[in-house]
Amino acid sequence: MTTLLLSHPACEDHIPDIGHPEGPVRLRAIAQALAAPEFAALLRREAPHAEESQIARVHPGRYVPDLLAQVPAEGAYGLDADTFLSPGSGEAALRAAGAVVAAVDAVMAGEASNAFCAVRPPGHHAEPDYAMGFCLFNNVAVGALHARGAHGLHRIAVVDFDVHHGNGTQAAFWSDPDLFYASTHQMPLYPGTGSARERGVNANIVNVPLPPGAGSKEFRQAMRDNVVPALTAFQPEFLFISAGFDAHAEDPLAGLNFTEDDYVWATEELLALARNACGGRLVSVLEGGYNPDALGRSVAAHVQVLMRA
Repeated sequence: MTTLLLSHPACEDHIPDIGHPEGPVRLRAIAQALAAPEFAALLRREAPHAEESQIARVHPGRYVPDLLAQVPAEGAYGLDADTFLSPGSGEAALRAAGAVVAAVDAVMAGEASNAFCAVRPPGHHAEPDYAMGFCLFNNVAVGALHARGAHGLHRIAVVDFDVHHGNGTQAAFWSDPDLFYASTHQMPLYPGTGSARERGVNANIVNVPLPPGAGSKEFRQAMRDNVVPALTAFQPEFLFISAGFDAHAEDPLAGLNFTEDDYVWATEELLALARNACGGRLVSVLEGGYNPDALGRSVAAHVQVLMRA
C-alpha cells in the first residue's frame, strides 16, 4: 500500500479577488514539488464531487444550495472582507470536500495506507452556518462525519497545526464527546478564537495557543505536553490532520517560526499515534500556507513522511 494523493484541476479555478493570498499559485507550487522523482510511488486520483448530503452532515439546512446559488457568472463576489466566490468556486469547493470523502473511503477500503488532499479552498474556518476566513465548506469536518456516517466509526479526531485557529471545526465538534479537535495556533491572531479555556464538552477540545515568534521548541512542547497525551487518551478510530503550513517562518500572514523539520516531526508523531490507536488510518487535508516556495517544500516534507508509513 502507499499514500494516496487527491486533487483536481478545478481547485485552481477558485479565484478570489485580485491580490488575495489564497490563490491558485498555492496548488501549482504543491504540484511542482510533488512532481519530483521521489514521489513517483504516490497513488494519484482526481477528487470527485462531494454530495450535498455528505456536506450537510456539517452544514445543514439550506447552507449548500444557498452558497452555490451565490456563485457569480463572472468576476468575484465577496461573502465577507476575506472570503470570495468566483465562477469556478462552486466546483472547486465541491471537489475539495469530495477529496476528503474519497480519501476516507480509500483508506477504509485498504486501497491506501493514508492520504493527502491537495485542495482549495481550505476549510477549517467554515462554521456550520456560514463561510468565512477563505473557507466555504469545512472539508476536514465533512470527512470526519463521513467516516461516521458511511463507515460506522464513532471516535474521530482532527489535529490542526495551521497558524490560525480552526474555529469552524471546533464549532462543528464542540458538543459531541466522540469528536476530538486539537489545535496549535498563534494567538492573538485571526479569527480570535482558540483560547486554552475553550474545551468543549467532556474536554474534547484542546487548544494550545502560541505567542508570536514561537518556533520549534514551543510547538513541539505543545504537542508533547498537551495534544499527544489528550489524543492518546481519546483513542480515535480515525485521525485527520488539518495541515496548514502558514506557521512556517517564511509565511507572510502570521508570525510563528516553524521549519520543514517541524512538519516532519509532527507528521511522524501523529502517524505513530494513528498506528497504535486506529491501525494507521489517517487523512491529511491542506489548509493554509501562503508563501508558495515554503508551502511546496513543507508539503513535500509532510508527504514524504506519509509515504514511509
